[in-house]
Amino acid sequence: MSEVVFTVDAILFDMDGTLVDSTAGVVGAWETFKESYPDIDVSEILSCEHWLSLYLVAKLPTSSATKSSIAWIGSSRFKREAQRFEEAIVTSSTKNGRRGIVMLPGTEEIINEIKPYLTLPSPKWAICTSATRIYATAALKSAKIPQPDVLVVAEDVKQGKPYPDPYLLGASQCGVDPSKCVVFEDAPSGVRSGRAAGCKTIGLLTSHSREQMEAAEPDILVKDLSKVSVKVKETGDLEITVSAD
Repeated sequence: MSEVVFTVDAILFDMDGTLVDSTAGVVGAWETFKESYPDIDVSEILSCEHWLSLYLVAKLPTSSATKSSIAWIGSSRFKREAQRFEEAIVTSSTKNGRRGIVMLPGTEEIINEIKPYLTLPSPKWAICTSATRIYATAALKSAKIPQPDVLVVAEDVKQGKPYPDPYLLGASQCGVDPSKCVVFEDAPSGVRSGRAAGCKTIGLLTSHSREQMEAAEPDILVKDLSKVSVKVKETGDLEITVSAD
């Protein structure tokens, strides 16, 4: 094992699978929706990369029973149901003994170090997520993670991950050059988004296989944030130390 040390002006975090584990709520939300749409195949959905969101249904094969059972996708009803789904993630996350939406390993230590540096005009960290603002805000509150002033959500960009837009916007709102940022991501599409934005990328093996993550070509790949430490230097830079395998 070796250590990699570098400095950046800002950290851009993904949320689900990076800072928090919302699996309990997501599974609960899909089970809730199956009551309304019996043909939904929960196991098929949970095998997809973006199983967090109802929006993933649009990407399922045309022959999918799940997709055909939600024939209203794209209609005005879809937006309403998508909001209901994300609300269900939060409300169902603690039902039937589920553990709720919780911080992933290493998150608490890093957040404690950078907690004071989340406000405009010069924040040192941001969250750039594919979730909606309603859900992201609720999930952060549930996991007891402070909400930074720069919170880039699905509604803020025309093209989400793997396009660079979320991380370009996050860097811009932090007032820093993307090349001076590091992105932490658990999904291949998120790593590709960070790379396309010109950021250094650190992939986490919290939700996808090593093979899937390696294919996205992050600069560094580690188990989770417990392999990372962050120190705010007197100069204001953030010193990142990664215990790489």
